[in-house]
Amino acid sequence: MSVIMRRILAGTCLGVLFTTSLVTAASAQSRGGRGGQDQQQSDQQTAEDRAKKDDEWGDRSLRMKALKAEGPCPYVKVLYDAARFHEFKDNKETTSNAEWTGEINGVHSECAYKGTDPIQVGMDISFSLGRGPMADGQTKTYHYWIAVTERDQTVLAKQEFELPVTFANGEQKIDVNTRLEGIYIPRADITVSGSNFEVLVGFDVTPQMAEFNREGKHFRYVSTTEKK
Repeated sequence: MSVIMRRILAGTCLGVLFTTSLVTAASAQSRGGRGGQDQQQSDQQTAEDRAKKDDEWGDRSLRMKALKAEGPCPYVKVLYDAARFHEFKDNKETTSNAEWTGEINGVHSECAYKGTDPIQVGMDISFSLGRGPMADGQTKTYHYWIAVTERDQTVLAKQEFELPVTFANGEQKIDVNTRLEGIYIPRADITVSGSNFEVLVGFDVTPQMAEFNREGKHFRYVSTTEKK
């Protein structure tokens, strides 16, 4: 693995604060209800959770597009070694042995800060996730991480996230867009701008997967719409 990959995997939280709000949109996923009473309880719990969050965070809600950064934003990128995820039955790297695949298509980000305030970062991450012929079941939980570094040097913080998806019968690919907000990067003083930091995104991969990616190998399934 590369030096930066080793640093990321060994990184510990040293001061960067992550608070998250995740929203995903996946194709051809259906969920059944459990009855009016359960739904009412669920709605009530959701309302209580929302009220609690508003009470706890209040003015810390990002509303990124309404804010303006007084300096450059951190550089946000997908780490190449961890940009794709591939699992194969018996580790045989063939299409017929593919179990689960994933690819981070891109990241769109924005930031906001002024004075000596922490840098607030929000981002939209686009995934393409695949189910191969040897996959076990219809549901897979992918794992990915966000890491904040000092310009490819010290890892300030790293947090892992789960991305559960369910494939419909016969479906090989799902596209998912995830919104993540609440990355707060402290600044020592007003002279420290966003350009001093990088925010990296990647799948939780094994050393074998990282090597697979570095060699430029690639498996990607297409959706039913793309086949037409």
